[in-house]
Amino acid sequence: MNNQPVHVAIAILYQENKFLMQLRDNIPGILYPGYWGLFGGHIEPGETPDVAVKREILEEIGYTLPPFCEFGCYSDEKAVRHVFQAPLLVELNQLVLSEGWDMGLMTPEDIRQGNCYSQNAGEVRPLGRMHQRILLDFIEKKQ
Repeated sequence: MNNQPVHVAIAILYQENKFLMQLRDNIPGILYPGYWGLFGGHIEPGETPDVAVKREILEEIGYTLPPFCEFGCYSDEKAVRHVFQAPLLVELNQLVLSEGWDMGLMTPEDIRQGNCYSQNAGEVRPLGRMHQRILLDFIEKKQ
């Protein structure tokens, strides 16, 4: 069995002072099931992180990324996360969620608290710890 961490490309999508988050499907076997996280996913063989993030965002919410830049790289034993940042230039109702349980715009307060209510789940769900850390770093750097 291959114990190498997977490489993923994820995006911090921001609008005014809010951040677009995905409530991950509540299925066993995926990382952080039923947790809020950033949109993005696995980098395919031969793909660069910037190409992967554009493809994943288009697949998951039907959003074509405007010009974006790299924010950083976060690793743990499970994943190497290539993090990008881009503005969200459309309204939430213009996005089509095709992966995940729910999506929503979170405030810095939601992120600091580490949880947020989901309309679709009908309950408050936690943020993935690594995604919370990434967003807190981002919020701090923007001030």
